Amino acid sequence: MTDPRSRTGTRVGVDVGNARVGVAASDATGVLAHPVRTLPRDVETDSDVEAIVVLVHELEAIEVVVGLPRLLSGEEGEAARIARDYAGRLAARLGTVGVRMVDERLTTVDAHRRLRDSGVPGRGQRAVVDQAAAVLILQSALDTESLSGRPPGETVTPGGKRKKERRR
Repeated sequence: MTDPRSRTGTRVGVDVGNARVGVAASDATGVLAHPVRTLPRDVETDSDVEAIVVLVHELEAIEVVVGLPRLLSGEEGEAARIARDYAGRLAARLGTVGVRMVDERLTTVDAHRRLRDSGVPGRGQRAVVDQAAAVLILQSALDTESLSGRPPGETVTPGGKRKKERRR
């Protein structure tokens, strides 16, 4: 089992939506996630992907965690296919920085609820809900790794292919 303390370093969390991409980052110890920004999706030129690549390099991040929006049944639909494709494009551009996908069922619903509970009005939520979802995705991954000693989810290889990982 890998000692989770041996993997200190900043991680970047990504929530891929149809219109926007939420981005979060952890502290340098990999313990606490915080919101960074919301980017408009750019399917034409991938400027959103490039902005994340720049951020990863600026933060000297050791890993990117992308949410995998499975259906409640556990199956993968169109949103999961889009997220996998996005993660593959990130992996292709990041080179040695790892990209992982983690289950993110209901994170956007949870983010809306948390924003509403904290007093953010419905109209104001649109600008930050994707960041909030990215924080939830990343914090869940950080907590899982801290408890299990292993990075959660699955590794993404350039082009979006899944890398089979051995259970320990």
